[in-house]
Amino acid sequence: MNSPADNDAPEGAPKNVQEQRLLETWRTPRGWRYWSAVNNTEVGLWYTVTSGCFFLFAGVLALLMRVQLATPGAEFLSADRYNQIFTMHGSVMMFLFAVPIFEAISILLLPQMMGARDLPFPRLSAYGYYSFLIGGVFVCGSLFFDAAPKGGWFMYPPMTTDYQPGIGADIWLLGLSFIEIASIAAAVELIVGVLKCRPPGMRINLIPLYGWYILVVAGMILFAFPPLIAGDILLEMERAFDWPFFDPSRGGDPMLWQHLFWIFGHPEVYIVFLPSVALMAMIVPTFARTPIVGYGWVVLAAVGTGFLSFGLWVHHMFTTGLPAVTLGVFSAASQAVAIPTGIQLFCFLATLVAGRVVVSVPLLFIFASLATFVFGGLTGVMVAVAPFDLQAHDTYFVVGHLHYVLVGGTIFPLIGGAYYYYPLATAKQLSPRLGKIAFWLLLVGFNITFLPMHWTGLLGMPRRVYTYPAGMGFETLNLISTVGAFVLPLGFLVVLWDIVRPKGKEPYAPRNPWDAGTLEWLAEMPLKPWGIRSVPIIKSRYPLWDQEDLVRDIDDGRFYLPDAEEGLRETLVTSVIDARPEQCLRVPGPTFLPMISAAFTGGVFIFGTYHWWTPSLLSGAGAVATILIWLWTGTARAPEKETKNVGLGLELPIYISGPSSVGWWAMFITMLGDATAFISLVFGYFFYWTIHDDFPPETSAGPGVMWPVAGGLLMLLAYGMTIAAWRLNRADRSGVFYFTLGTAALLTVGGAAALYAAPWVTGLDPTRHSYDAIVWLLVGWTVLHALVGVLMQLYCLARRSAGLMTARHDADITNVTLYWHFLALTVALTVGVIAGFPLLSK
Repeated sequence: MNSPADNDAPEGAPKNVQEQRLLETWRTPRGWRYWSAVNNTEVGLWYTVTSGCFFLFAGVLALLMRVQLATPGAEFLSADRYNQIFTMHGSVMMFLFAVPIFEAISILLLPQMMGARDLPFPRLSAYGYYSFLIGGVFVCGSLFFDAAPKGGWFMYPPMTTDYQPGIGADIWLLGLSFIEIASIAAAVELIVGVLKCRPPGMRINLIPLYGWYILVVAGMILFAFPPLIAGDILLEMERAFDWPFFDPSRGGDPMLWQHLFWIFGHPEVYIVFLPSVALMAMIVPTFARTPIVGYGWVVLAAVGTGFLSFGLWVHHMFTTGLPAVTLGVFSAASQAVAIPTGIQLFCFLATLVAGRVVVSVPLLFIFASLATFVFGGLTGVMVAVAPFDLQAHDTYFVVGHLHYVLVGGTIFPLIGGAYYYYPLATAKQLSPRLGKIAFWLLLVGFNITFLPMHWTGLLGMPRRVYTYPAGMGFETLNLISTVGAFVLPLGFLVVLWDIVRPKGKEPYAPRNPWDAGTLEWLAEMPLKPWGIRSVPIIKSRYPLWDQEDLVRDIDDGRFYLPDAEEGLRETLVTSVIDARPEQCLRVPGPTFLPMISAAFTGGVFIFGTYHWWTPSLLSGAGAVATILIWLWTGTARAPEKETKNVGLGLELPIYISGPSSVGWWAMFITMLGDATAFISLVFGYFFYWTIHDDFPPETSAGPGVMWPVAGGLLMLLAYGMTIAAWRLNRADRSGVFYFTLGTAALLTVGGAAALYAAPWVTGLDPTRHSYDAIVWLLVGWTVLHALVGVLMQLYCLARRSAGLMTARHDADITNVTLYWHFLALTVALTVGVIAGFPLLSK
C-alpha cells in the first residue's frame, strides 16, 4: 500500500470541494425526515437514549419494591402487583437495558474506532432500533394495564403455564422474543463491522481492545440468545396451543426450560459485563498515558471468558437435584471462570502502575467498578461451591451478589464511559464537579443498598417474596437497604441532569480532549456527519500517539476515500486477518423502510399475543413485502462502473460477492444463530429421551420412515439443483438457470409437503404427548425454513429476469446458496432424528 508520504498533496479536487461533497452526501435528514436517518451516529444516539429511559423505568420499579420491603408485613404493594413489578424490573434491566446499551454504544462508536465511515448495514441497525423500541414499549406498557408478566424474569414453568392465566406471560414471551431478534440483528452488524470494515493496515493484532470485546460479546449473543428463543417457542406453544413440553403428566418436563433459559442466562451475565470491561480497556490506557499492559493476554482472557461462560449454566441449577458428579464438574467450571476475569483486571492494574495516572471523573468510576466487581466476584466464587450454594441459593445473598457483579461490573464503567465519550455524541463535555458529586452518591448509595443484603440472606431471608414477618432479624437490614436505595438514584439524577442540562453557551470541547491514542478521537468539533475525513493506513494500536502527522494527513484527505464525487455513501471493506483493501462498499442512505418493516414485524408478535391470528398473518405478509422491497432497492445493486480509484493510486471493485463480501458474512453469521436455535430444539428431543424409559413411547406410531425420507430426498435434490443454478448463473446460461432454479423451487415445495405429511398422515397429536409435540415442532421448523428457501429462489429468478443479477453480479444467488447449505443440514438432521433415531432406540 502506498502512504501519504508518497504524495506531496491530496489527490483530486480541492479540499474544500471534497469536504462539501462529503457533507452533502452524509448529511442527516431534517424535519420529519430525520426519523428516516440510518447514520450510525443518529441510530446509536437513539438506541442509547431509549436504553437509558428503560433503565430509569426499571429503577423506579426497584424503588417501589424497596418501599414494600422496608418494613415487615407492609401493604404498600399487593402480592400480585409486587410480582408484576419484580418481573418487569429484572426483565427490563436485562433485556431492555443491559444488552441494548452495549449495542447502542457500539453502533455509535465502533465505526469511528475502526476508522470507517459507517457500519456495513446501516438500515439493519435502524431496523433493530425500531424493533427494540416497539417491543420495549409493548412489554413495559403492560404494567399500566395490570397485564404485566409476573413469573419472574426467568419465567419458570409450571408456574407460568398452570398458575398464571391471562396474557402476562405471553407478553413476556412474544414481546421479548421480538427484542431478542433485534439484538441478534445488531450482533450480526457488529461482527461484520469488526471483521470487514477496519482501515487498511489494522491487522487483527492491532484491533482496539473495544473491538475485540465487541467481537466476543456479539458472538456470545449469536449463540446464547437462540436457545432462549427456542425455549420461548416451546413455552408459548404450550400456553397457546396446549403442546405439553413442560407438562410431566404428558411426557414433558419443566427442567427443559431451566436448561434452555440458563444456557442463555449465564452467558448473559458476561454479555452484560464484558462490554463494560471494554470501556475500561479504552479509558485506563488514556489516563495512564501508556498502552495497555498485556494486550494479548487481555484478548485471550476475553475470548476464554466467552467460551467458559457457556459451560456454567448448571451453576444456576445446583438445588434441582442433579447428580453429585454434575455438581462437581460445574462447580469447578464456575470457579475456573475467575481466572480469565482476574487476568483482565490485573492487566488494567498493571497499566495504571506502569503509567503516569491522571485522575479524572471517568477513571474514578473505573476504580469504583474494579473494587465492587472484585467483591461481587468473590461472592460468586462462594456460590460456585455447591454446598454453600445449596444453603444460599434462594436467599438475598444471591441478590446482593448479583447486583455487585452487574452494577459494579456494568453500571459504573458505563457512567465512566458516558463522561469519557460524551464529546463524541454532542461535541460538549460534562461537568467534572457534577461528575464527582454523582460518583460519591452512587458509590455510597450502592454499598448501603446491596451490602446488607448479603447478611440478610445469610440470616435466611428468601428472595422473590413480597413481604416477611416481624421478629426474624430482617427489619433493620432491610430498612438500611431501602435508605440506600433512595440515595443511589440521587447520583443517577445528578448524572442525568449533567447530560440534559442546557449547554448552548458552553464552548465546544477541544478535539481529543483526553489526549487519547485511538482513532475515535479523530472526530472534529463540532462533529461532522461523515465519520472520518479520509480512511487512514494504520500501523499501531494507538495511532494517535505513534503515527506522526496522522491527524493532519487524514484531515487533508491524503488517505483513502477523501471525496464523494458520485454523491454516494462509501466505506472500505478489508480482509479479515490483515485488513487488505478489498472493496469500495456503497452503503444505503436514509429511508423509512426499516421503521415500516419493524412495525410490521412487531405486529406479528403483538397480535399473536392476543391470538389475533388474521392481523398477525397480515402483519407477517407486510413485513415480508417491505423487507423484499428493502432488499430489491437497497442491496446488491450493479454499479455504473466496475472499479473506483479510492486514493493513493488504489483501484478497488465496487461490487463483490462470496466470502470477501459483507453480505456473505452476514448470511453466514445469521445462519449460525439460526442453526443454534434449531440445535436447541433437537436438544429438547434428546432431553426427553434421557428422562423417559420409553421415548418414543410405545403408544405412538411415530412419523414413520417413508414420508420423512421422501421429503428429505426431495429437498436435498432441490439443494443440489440450487448449487447447480448458482454455477449456471456464473456461466451465464440463463435459460438452463431458469429451468434448474424453478425446478428446485418446485421440488422444495414437494419436499416440504411430504415432510409435513409425515406426522399428519400417521396421526401424531401434538397435544397428547411431548414426543408428538417435539416431532411436530421439528417438522414445522424445517418446513418454514424450506418455504423461506423457496422465497429466496423465486427472488433470484426475479432478479435475473429484471437484469439485476448477472453472471458478474451474483451476490444474491451466492448468498441464497449459502442459506441452502444450512437448510440441507437442517433437513438431514430433522429426518435423521424423527425417522432414523426411533429405529436405533428400539
